[in-house]
Amino acid sequence: MRTTLVLLTISLLVHAQDKANLFVVHQIKQEALENSKVMDHLFWLTDVNGHRLTNSPGFDKAANWVKKSLNEYGVSDVTFEKWGPFGRGWTYSNFSAHLLEPSYSPLIGYPNAWTGGTQGPVQAEVIMAAIRVEADFEKWKGKLKGKMIVMEPERPIGLHTLARGRRYADSDLAAEAMAADPGATGVFGLTPGSTRTAAAGPDGRPVTRGAAQAFRAKLHQFFLDEGVAAVLMPGYRGEAGTVFAGSGSSQDAKLPIPPPIISLTIEHYNRIARLIEKKVPVKVQLDVKTEFFDKGLDTYNVIAEIKGTKRPEEVVMVGAHLDSWHGATGATDNAAGCAVAIEALRIIKALNLKTDRTIRIALWSGEEQGLFGSKAYVKDHFGDLTTMTLKPEHAKLQAYFNLDNGGGKIRGVYLQGNDMLRPIFEAWLAPFKDYGATTLTIRNTGSTDHVSFNSLGLPGFQFIQDPLEYFSTTHHSNMDVFDYVPKSDMMQASAILASFVYHAATRDEMLPRKPLPKPQPERRGEGGPSATAGTPNN
Repeated sequence: MRTTLVLLTISLLVHAQDKANLFVVHQIKQEALENSKVMDHLFWLTDVNGHRLTNSPGFDKAANWVKKSLNEYGVSDVTFEKWGPFGRGWTYSNFSAHLLEPSYSPLIGYPNAWTGGTQGPVQAEVIMAAIRVEADFEKWKGKLKGKMIVMEPERPIGLHTLARGRRYADSDLAAEAMAADPGATGVFGLTPGSTRTAAAGPDGRPVTRGAAQAFRAKLHQFFLDEGVAAVLMPGYRGEAGTVFAGSGSSQDAKLPIPPPIISLTIEHYNRIARLIEKKVPVKVQLDVKTEFFDKGLDTYNVIAEIKGTKRPEEVVMVGAHLDSWHGATGATDNAAGCAVAIEALRIIKALNLKTDRTIRIALWSGEEQGLFGSKAYVKDHFGDLTTMTLKPEHAKLQAYFNLDNGGGKIRGVYLQGNDMLRPIFEAWLAPFKDYGATTLTIRNTGSTDHVSFNSLGLPGFQFIQDPLEYFSTTHHSNMDVFDYVPKSDMMQASAILASFVYHAATRDEMLPRKPLPKPQPERRGEGGPSATAGTPNN
């Protein structure tokens, strides 16, 4: 009987401890919903600063705006924490493309990152050159000088009848809340515990990332040696004038800079491919101005904090990635997450909320190239996942909360396989039930910066968000713009994020953790840049 009473007492104490402070939640809601600045943050990050490719002038401009704004909100401790090497920077300042023959039409597209420019307007014939493997080089040697080339046939679009944007229905969230069968794919298209799979080569066999990069470097050198004027390609998905594209080459300063590689909207690419197939001469004019920055190969994350009052050495982190691709202004990926994270700190400062632990914001660079910025930070501060050698700060991190699934409102939290957190997060989420945030799932989700923390056994979390038009329209496309981010969703997300950060920073105990993972030897060809010391991981 005595043992039962002790256990009951412990259970009641834990329950009481993890009950949300509704007085503070009320203040947070009021500030987030009635005095919101979150869309102002988004405006400055996107419409004013533009795209933010790591090591580009746009990234630097945005980082300086973040520092200035946080200072204005009373967050004075803002630093640019160096890591590297990342590689050379790149940007473009002019792009136009026109089909001249057999009849005129403007072409929708943009250059792939880290590819060259045209040094003024260039007109050239476009030919089909299917170069898939090194053996194809000999076939095309001496035939490509001054030509623009396409390398794949028409890609039929087909009829699209599904809505481009949606919110999760109750049935979606209920299914996602269930533990996944081993090896099953979740409702949101992610397999729990999955790792990167190899790409398929032209013969259908898997090709490692390292092998693919090595072939690409040889292909680019072949283009340069043969005098190719430009390469035209379809965006990797999308239609109706939406172009999805990213990197066309490497930020590695030791590799050759290829000629312009242009991604076109699939409809315009298909027209060119059909004309060539029917042996109708095609001429295109391009004008592409790009610029490379080779002097500083290191880069930085933007870090700021509000010091805790009782246990300042213990830290709650909140973050998103500041870098973006360059086809648009990176609104949903991921200025939205940055704006919400900034707003969460603004709310806490505006309400003068005191927390026991330090609250630290991290806006990452290099996420789009492989979570490089957050990986470097984790290695620098917390430990090395290849050996599981931990640093003292590892024990002092309460949690890292990440927001990087577009501009949709928060619907819940991924527990990342940690069922011990369920009653805690249930209590913190409960005051937002009437705002549509109800779901906790034991499942993992990947592909963004919380993974860098989880990999080292740290409690890192990503929120479940309504997809809206994220994957259908905006993610890595020329339509990733301010207009696709709903104000109401951003306000709701800001309130929830601020509340979670506050409760994590004031909770008496540290959050329970899963057992440490085993050391994870780095796979060849998949390493990223290291932390401040500047030595490569691979």
